[in-house]
Amino acid sequence: MTAVLETRSLHKSFGAVVAARDVSIEARRGERLGLIGNNGAGKTTFVNIVSGYIKPDRGEVLLDGADITGLSPRLVSRQGVSRSFQIPQLFATLTPEENLLIALGLARPGGLSSWRAARAQALLDELEPLLSRFGLAPYRHHVIAALPGGVRKLLDIAMAMTGRPKLLLLDEPTSGVAAAEKFPLMDVIMAALEDTAVAVLFIEHDMEIVGRYAERVLAFYDGRVIADGAPAAVLRNADVQRYVTGVNG
Repeated sequence: MTAVLETRSLHKSFGAVVAARDVSIEARRGERLGLIGNNGAGKTTFVNIVSGYIKPDRGEVLLDGADITGLSPRLVSRQGVSRSFQIPQLFATLTPEENLLIALGLARPGGLSSWRAARAQALLDELEPLLSRFGLAPYRHHVIAALPGGVRKLLDIAMAMTGRPKLLLLDEPTSGVAAAEKFPLMDVIMAALEDTAVAVLFIEHDMEIVGRYAERVLAFYDGRVIADGAPAAVLRNADVQRYVTGVNG
């Protein structure tokens, strides 16, 4: 697999707090990476740097070999990086269908000129597969404010995919979801992405989710990557057990 994302010696400080220390990683096309670490370990700072929400003090971010370091989130998105958020960013008074049509329209050249343009046949043709793949068809006409948290998460990720990204960043996709729903939710997400070449990096605190769905795990501590490898190996790593999972042996 070809590297779609490469970061080189990323460093970021907020006053006396160092949130990223020489972070150098690669993510290959189609790879599924879990990012783990306690609060303040540097995971979110890393994702924010890659997606353009934070500018690093030094270091580089390369997407398909092109330097995107320091570009605005809008320009990073246009280069092929999409993300979802821990709290879904949705139009709460609209329906899933309407949210997706707006996202589809904004992702196309020229943007979205009007609501009528969002209902053009070309966008409607793209809408149906998204509704189906993410299990949203039964909710397509429901107002967002009335939908369960898991459905909102799925919609947020479906909207992130409307730009046909090369890299998808997911911020705690199972947070706020009932324990009984977390595996079904991730099953839907991973099945929806299965036939795509998008590289997926997801922040997650649930080690069961990480162990089941990540092909590779990056463990962060004190702004550094302290382990990088297969889930089982990383979760057995002594430093990861000491600083991240709290498991001994």
